[in-house]
Amino acid sequence: MMPGSLVRMILVLAMWAEAGAEPPLSQAGESAADKAVDIGSRLELFVDRLLVDHLDHVEFRLHRPQRVPLGETPLVGSYATVIKDGDLYRAYYRAVKPGYSGSTHDGHPGEITCYQESTDGANWVKPNLGLIEIDGSRENNVILAQPGCCHNFSPFLDTRPDVDPAKRFKALAGVHRSGGLRAFVSADGIRWRTIRDEPLITSADFAFDSQNVTFWSEAEACYACYFRTWETPHGRLRTISRTTSTDFVNWSKPVPMHPNLPGEHLYTNQTHPYFRAPHLYVALPTRFMHGKIRGQAVKGNIGSTDILFMTSRAGTTSYERLFTEAFIRPGLDPERWGNRSNYAALNVVPTGESEISIYHQKSGHRYVLRTDGFISIQAGAAPGELGTKPLRFRGSHLVLNYSTSAAGSVQVEIQDAAGNPLPGFRRTDCQPLVGDQIAGTVGWQGAPDLGGLGGSANPFEVCDDRMRPVFVPLRR
Repeated sequence: MMPGSLVRMILVLAMWAEAGAEPPLSQAGESAADKAVDIGSRLELFVDRLLVDHLDHVEFRLHRPQRVPLGETPLVGSYATVIKDGDLYRAYYRAVKPGYSGSTHDGHPGEITCYQESTDGANWVKPNLGLIEIDGSRENNVILAQPGCCHNFSPFLDTRPDVDPAKRFKALAGVHRSGGLRAFVSADGIRWRTIRDEPLITSADFAFDSQNVTFWSEAEACYACYFRTWETPHGRLRTISRTTSTDFVNWSKPVPMHPNLPGEHLYTNQTHPYFRAPHLYVALPTRFMHGKIRGQAVKGNIGSTDILFMTSRAGTTSYERLFTEAFIRPGLDPERWGNRSNYAALNVVPTGESEISIYHQKSGHRYVLRTDGFISIQAGAAPGELGTKPLRFRGSHLVLNYSTSAAGSVQVEIQDAAGNPLPGFRRTDCQPLVGDQIAGTVGWQGAPDLGGLGGSANPFEVCDDRMRPVFVPLRR
């Protein structure tokens, strides 16, 4: 790629296109080069404002996950984690020993960690693992039963390229409320061992009684951990901090993320790389509103919860919240309006070519979205446009995730950094995209190949990979 060689994309979104009714294309400013974003050949979703220069008669739209009917054997469990490992879905959750009637404080003697698995992501089985004796029998699905040392066990599949096969799975778990986090490893995701007796992340100021989530960041080339801390500017609120490590043993000083709104507690964070774009971290925190239940103020440490949608980018210490409203609401069921009634399991996973799933821990329901369909750019009945900041990217094709109405269409114009349309890549050269596709290739004058720009003015570096989507679904 030639230094300083930039392009700008204009996406024209219309319900119809008539002669003389086309929207004007905005021009780039003189400081365009300073705003250039290098996206390589990776997938980008419009879940934040990083790529967006302007929106004219279009808007960001938050999409609601749709609840599907319960399967015959749904996944139900507290502080759950769902991992897609090849063709197998693995699930981990907190439970209580059968017949236990003692204290239920954090890390209580009756706490156990259980395992389920599924081949379709909808129906789950509890295998008899034979690992832990419970009430005189090993015929159960328990993988850990060590009081006080594996509280809110939260594993991940380590995708580090040179990972030791004996440590293919890793996890952090709280010793108790303020005792810190211990590290666990496993070859098969079922049989676990600690790598050190003492906690690796400790502080009396932190509360480790929530799900403490960790993953290998491909984009940052390190492990990242997001866990509960306290926020004081708006009162003493439960919030989120982040720490990193290159070896899973030695961790950096935690940095607060400051995502809270006034009066808003965040019980969990559920931050993880989106599987189709691992440089983008999706977060589905549980929001707790103290002293409110079904719209009425109450006394005591009780209130209502719902589930939010936030994102963060690799290497940053803040969250983007395009929408501060609820992503998943409690709904009509009175049981969903309690203090601990709305938790999303860790990880959004694919459950079909065009479907991704979110698991609700309390009810066992699965919620689905279109692939990449968290947030879209949406047009109404009038034509509108989205203009990107100047982009540097490598690839020979541009692929969009789009959905139009029968009267709608999408077109793309490519401009130079000064806002001048590139010959052959004007909007009028672009074949309108009409229909509904997860990965529809854009074509100009009947050809989708961007490498044909050629010459010293070529702003693209052609590589073997197709240019992956830079767009999320349009809804009308």
